[in-house]
Amino acid sequence: MSTKVLATESAPVRSILAPLIAIVVGMFMVILDTTAVNVAIPVLADDLHGSLSLIQWTITGYSLAQAVVIPMAGWFSDRFGAKQTFIVSIVLFTLGSILCAFAGTAEQLIAFRVIQGLGGGMVMPIAFAMTYRISPPESVGKIMGMMGVPVLLAPALGPVVSGYLVDYVNWQWIFLINIPVGIVGVTMSVLSLPNLPKKASAPLDYAGIALAPFAFGGLSYGLSEAGEGWTSAKTIAGLIVGGVAMVLFVIIELNRKKEPLLELRVFRSMQFTRGIIVQWIMQFTMFGLIFAIPYFMQRLMGMSAFEAGLWTLPQALASATMMPFSGRLFDRIGARPLVVGGLILVAIGAYLFSLIDPSDSPWLFLVPRALIGFGTGMSFIALNTHLIQTAPKELVGKVTSLTSAAQQVFGSFAIAGLTTLLVSRTNHYANQGEKPVPDAMSHAFHNAYLLIATFALAGLLLALTLRRPAKEQAVQPTVVMDAGH
Repeated sequence: MSTKVLATESAPVRSILAPLIAIVVGMFMVILDTTAVNVAIPVLADDLHGSLSLIQWTITGYSLAQAVVIPMAGWFSDRFGAKQTFIVSIVLFTLGSILCAFAGTAEQLIAFRVIQGLGGGMVMPIAFAMTYRISPPESVGKIMGMMGVPVLLAPALGPVVSGYLVDYVNWQWIFLINIPVGIVGVTMSVLSLPNLPKKASAPLDYAGIALAPFAFGGLSYGLSEAGEGWTSAKTIAGLIVGGVAMVLFVIIELNRKKEPLLELRVFRSMQFTRGIIVQWIMQFTMFGLIFAIPYFMQRLMGMSAFEAGLWTLPQALASATMMPFSGRLFDRIGARPLVVGGLILVAIGAYLFSLIDPSDSPWLFLVPRALIGFGTGMSFIALNTHLIQTAPKELVGKVTSLTSAAQQVFGSFAIAGLTTLLVSRTNHYANQGEKPVPDAMSHAFHNAYLLIATFALAGLLLALTLRRPAKEQAVQPTVVMDAGH
């Protein structure tokens, strides 16, 4: 009897295996590239003759482009069809990859990374939405769990694959490797993905789309230019343009009746507001560390890109190990203990990084890397589920769009802000007579790690105010609510 039940349960999975593989190929390629560029930053700076403040925009521009298009995934899926939108997104991402590989200047690479981000931003939400819609109801949980594997695996492999290519081939292959994968993904998608029915869609929020890049990009630009001084013309111009655009963006989004780009009315819930601020803080700390540590290892400790990439694995493995346990614990104890505990581990890990000097053994990174991984794995699912459960019921379908876009924005703020801190503090210590490299820059990195630890502690204090929603108010979480419905 048990054999018969097992066969019945596995049959639906086999029937959608081909479209699932097509979806995974597209997802894996995009997620892999999200972390791949981090370990290549020093090489890109040397090869393209760009400063750290300029080269960091290869990551910041990519993140901001994704933030702009993520909220549009649902609209495009409804208007043109999920399959068609998914295929076009992969094609655009692949074309952006080709352009990146042939970039001759830092400015060109940044522009082409933006094209990549515009293509890649919609892949994830549409991928999960399509998976949810094509999965048999009795197998949804199992199949969605399977789809989480590339989400965990790709970010861990990105720096390793990238580091190998940078050291043993050349940095262009970080992008060229996407071409065959993109061709396979598009071919499989055309042949195997079903044509899901289109839906009526509200008019696109053109005002929000126009203002979002100026708001997010302007603020990021102002932060990144502050390394030359907070009173510099570029810094002031960026912050003013970004600030004015952000105010206008918020006003328009709050007053738009149908399908705003970002549903800001969810902030009516104080529990949601506190939770998402904690999430922003965590995103700042995570993106900051992912950006800063490989650069520290390569520039100051003399590691190769491949070696720096390998040192991302302890953090990724620790996070992947903790996530399943945190999911089970959430049902029993709620978000607050998990988020508080996770932020304690993150704060300790960041502080331990501040004690490492360039002359120390790289093995000193193992414990803080593991602590960061355990901390993020412990708190990630709990915090995201808390946000869904505490949002106003009538707006809960728009939560993941808002949180996903905001994560990209605050990731870009983290990289821009930390770059500014590193540049300004390095100059500060150099002006006091320290040797710029490694002494002054090493002290600047220590300052950055301490700032990240302080942010984590601030998030911890706010996380103590999170309350578990009443059972009748809790909403069953799903990761696909806004992308294709």
